[in-house]
Amino acid sequence: MKIRRYAGLFATLAAGALVLSACSGSTTPTETTAVETTGGTSTGIVTANGSEPQNPLVPTNTNETGGGKILDLVFAGLVYYGADGAPHNEIADSITSDDNITWTIKIKDGWTFSDGTPVKAKNFVDAWQYGALLSNAQLNSYFFEDIEGFSYDADSPLTGLTVVDDSTFTIKLTKPLADYPLRLGYSAYAALPDSAFTDMAAFGENPIGAGPYKVETWNHNVDITLVPNDTYKGDRKAANGGVKFTFYSSQDTAYNDLLAGNLDVLDAVPDSAYSTFETELGDRAVNQPAAIFQSFTIPEGLKHWGGEEGQLRRAAVSMAIDRPAITKAIFEGTRTPASDFTSPVIAGWSDKIDGSDVLTYNADEAKKLWAQADAISPWDGTFTIAYNSDGGHQTWVDAVLNSVKNTLGIETSGQPYAAFKDLRTDVVAAKRGEASGLTGGFRTGWQADYPGLFNFLGPLYATNASSNDGNYSNPDFDALLSKGSQAASVDDANKAFQDAQVILFKDLPAIPLWYSNVTGGYGEAVGNVEFGWNSVPLYWAVTKA
Repeated sequence: MKIRRYAGLFATLAAGALVLSACSGSTTPTETTAVETTGGTSTGIVTANGSEPQNPLVPTNTNETGGGKILDLVFAGLVYYGADGAPHNEIADSITSDDNITWTIKIKDGWTFSDGTPVKAKNFVDAWQYGALLSNAQLNSYFFEDIEGFSYDADSPLTGLTVVDDSTFTIKLTKPLADYPLRLGYSAYAALPDSAFTDMAAFGENPIGAGPYKVETWNHNVDITLVPNDTYKGDRKAANGGVKFTFYSSQDTAYNDLLAGNLDVLDAVPDSAYSTFETELGDRAVNQPAAIFQSFTIPEGLKHWGGEEGQLRRAAVSMAIDRPAITKAIFEGTRTPASDFTSPVIAGWSDKIDGSDVLTYNADEAKKLWAQADAISPWDGTFTIAYNSDGGHQTWVDAVLNSVKNTLGIETSGQPYAAFKDLRTDVVAAKRGEASGLTGGFRTGWQADYPGLFNFLGPLYATNASSNDGNYSNPDFDALLSKGSQAASVDDANKAFQDAQVILFKDLPAIPLWYSNVTGGYGEAVGNVEFGWNSVPLYWAVTKA
C-alpha cells in the first residue's frame, strides 16, 4: 500500500495488517460508516465478568485486562478499533504526515469530557507528557518512546509534541513510523481533562473521560458500574443503560451465574466447562480465534536462569512441555499450541520461523540440555510458576509443571495468588528490583492493543518496554524491531519482525505455550452481543430490555 495520509476513517487500512506504507505518494481513504448497533437503544444494565484493576484508572498506568476493559469504555481516543480490528477515527478528524516523522493531528469540534469541559489538543499533549515523564513511573510510558524528547534516564519533556491551536497538535518522532496512526487507538494515548493533574491518584479513583460511559460506583474488589455518558459524540454510543463488571474470584462462579441468568456476558469460560459450554449455551456460546498469546516468564536475574546456563534451562523446560497433549486434555479445542510469539489472526504470522522447534515436545533433547546446564552450575531447589487463582489457571499450570517434572526429574510447584491484582503487584515489584514474593517463573500472556505483529513483540521484549516483565534486553532484537517499524512495505516489516523472533527463540525471554480462542457466552436477556478481534466484547453495543 502506498498510503501516508490518514483522514476520516482509516477505511483503506487492511484489518490485521501493520499498514506500513511506501515513502512516496499520498492518498485520502474514503469515509466509511462505522459499526452500528442492530438492536436499538435499550435501558437495562448489562452485567459482565471482570477483575479488580491493578491500579487507579489512569490510561498511562493501566496495562492489564481488568482495568483495560473499563478504560476502553470510559475514555475515547483519537482512534478506536472495530470488531474486526479495523481502525476508525474517533476524536481525530484527520491524522496526516508528509514524511512519517512529523504527524499533524486535527480533532473534531464539539467533543467534551463527561464533566462537560471541552476536549482540546492540549488535553492529549498534557496527558502524553505526564505518561512519558520518568518520575511519574507510568507503566505505559514505553508507548511514548518514539516521540522526540523521550528519556528513560531523566525527567525530560516530549519536545516532539506541539500544540498548534485548540483543535490541532503535532507529533515529531525520532524516526519514520508509517504505522503510527494504527497505534493511536490504544488507551495509553487517551486525553485527560485539566482536573486530572490536580491529584492523579484521586482522579484514577473517579476517572473522567470522553468515552461512551462514565463511572457511577466502584466498590473495590467487588464490582464497578458504568452508566452512559450523555456527552459522548462518537460512533460507540451506548445501546444499553450501563455496564456492571463483577470481580469474580472464580471463573466457575461466573459461569454458573451465566447459566442461572444472573450474568449477561461472560468472556472467559472456566476449563471445567470446556467440554460442555457449547451444548449448554447453544447459539449463545462463543468460541472464536482472538489475538491472545499465552506464555510464562522466568526472570533472568534468578539463580540458574541467567547467561548460557539460563538459555539451556529455558530451552530444556520448553521442550519438556507436551503442548498438544495439554491443549487437548484440558482446553477441549479452545487453544492451539504456539509456534511463534504472536498470533495467527494477525497478518504476517508464520509457523516456520527458525528455532521454533524449541516449542516441540522432545524429552530426550530436554534432558540433554538440562544436563549441559547442570555442568555449568548444578540445579537445586524447586521450579515454580506463579498464577492468579481467580483466572482459572491452576489446571494448566499443574499440567505444565507435571510435564516438566516427569521429563526433567526435578521438583516443581505452582505458586497461587488469590487475585490477578496481587500477582501483578509482585511482578511489577520484581521488575523494578523491589521486594517480591515471587519464587520463580510466573504466567504471562498478551491481548493485543492494536492489530500488528510489532505489538506482540515491542511492548513485551524490547529493552525497557512497559510490559517487559522479565527485564529482557538484546540490542540485536531491538535493532530488528526498529528496522521493521521503519520498513517501506508490509512484507518488509513482517520479515524483520520474523527475524527478530529467531533471536527470541534462542533467548526465550518468555516460553510460548498456546494461542487462545475467546471462549465465552451470553444470557437470554441480552442481544447484539459481538466479541472483537482482541477477545473483548463490544459492551457498548449490547442491548438489554
